[in-house]
Amino acid sequence: MKAPMLKQRVFTALAMVGVFLGMLVYLSPMMFSLMLILLVMVAGWEWCHLIKISSKSGIAAYLGLLFLSLMVCSSALGLYSTFDFELGRQISLIAVGLWAIIFLWIQGYPSSAILWSPKPVLGLIGLLLLIATWVAVASILHGNLGAWLLLMAIAVVALADIGGYIAGNLLGKHKLAPVVSPGKTWEGFFGGLVLQLPLIAGLVWFLPDTEIKSWFILIIPVALYSVLGDLFESMIKRHSGVKDSSQLLPGHGGVLDRIDGIMAGMPLFALLLSQLSLR
Repeated sequence: MKAPMLKQRVFTALAMVGVFLGMLVYLSPMMFSLMLILLVMVAGWEWCHLIKISSKSGIAAYLGLLFLSLMVCSSALGLYSTFDFELGRQISLIAVGLWAIIFLWIQGYPSSAILWSPKPVLGLIGLLLLIATWVAVASILHGNLGAWLLLMAIAVVALADIGGYIAGNLLGKHKLAPVVSPGKTWEGFFGGLVLQLPLIAGLVWFLPDTEIKSWFILIIPVALYSVLGDLFESMIKRHSGVKDSSQLLPGHGGVLDRIDGIMAGMPLFALLLSQLSLR
């Protein structure tokens, strides 16, 4: 990566981290969730670009449906009163199941494209995944130690990405999914998992009352699923002939390019968290 591009990428990343931490510290769970809707709407606009919805009326209709769905979910979840964690768990469970199906599609690409490539199907998939991501984040935030747990969930995805990048560049020889994403390697895949170990060790050190196996059960599957999100977006972009979801984030591409791993990992994190006694 050229020095100017790397500098731009680092600056953008620091700005995103600063905004995220500021929101996490100063906003209530309800306000954070509502502010997050703006990000989801931007991601929805980028999804329109990926699946070739080009008319202004089509984009407006899609974004209107996404916004209406988010408003319905916020009301059903009790965002403005008592949060319904059971509903959040059920939505996260559906999302985890959908990602399991997506895994099969990735394995079967390009033959599997006949199942998911029609524009109405891709439109529905985008709606479900974006809504489920928002629900998962809101569910995590509204629980005990919600801000810390959300920060940890983001850290898991980030470490999987960073570990994959470093190990892939230094050691990468064996392709993980050459048809979908030629740059991904098995060495990078395992590098992303290995980088979770210092995080688990730190959690055990600072929270000695929790069992180490609980952290493994929570963190490792989420790291695995985050790779799935990355591969899925790569598959969609390859099928659509698009390099980045947009150019909104200098050095990074678009919002979807940054949250693809989060979209896959966050519902699983919320679901596993609801089953473990870590709150």
